[in-house]
Amino acid sequence: MQARLDLFGNALATKLMKHIASAGRAIGESTLPRTTQELVQLRVSQINGCAFCTDMHTKEAARAGETAVRLNLVAVWREATVFTDAERAALELAEQGTRIADAAGGVEDGAWERAAEHYDEDQLVALVSLISFMNTVNRLNVMVQTPAGDYQPGQFG
Repeated sequence: MQARLDLFGNALATKLMKHIASAGRAIGESTLPRTTQELVQLRVSQINGCAFCTDMHTKEAARAGETAVRLNLVAVWREATVFTDAERAALELAEQGTRIADAAGGVEDGAWERAAEHYDEDQLVALVSLISFMNTVNRLNVMVQTPAGDYQPGQFG
């Protein structure tokens, strides 16, 4: 598969991607636990069918020490016993925030309350921003059909 557009070969796309990457760095530097960030990025990418981001975040999470068992169970986290309550709350918020169009009321109050039990206000800002960020990046990659499989951990810094 070849991408429809080269997001790093077009001047306008490069300018836009620099701004998007800057937002991603700010989220990454937040106090939201890195493990939670990787799990959320992976789950949102799975839901959106973004092969490139699924490849990237699986490899980045493994590089950061995440186990193969947990990575393999992210898609079925509800039935898996390997995630903490905080991670489960983040994954639930990620799913509901990604599937907004599927739910008449958007994110349920209960999902928000469960996340707020585990994360402070800055971490909630980071979590909500991360979910939104991943949805943006996933949609870019899905629309232009960015191929997956060749990502190298640390490739983007």
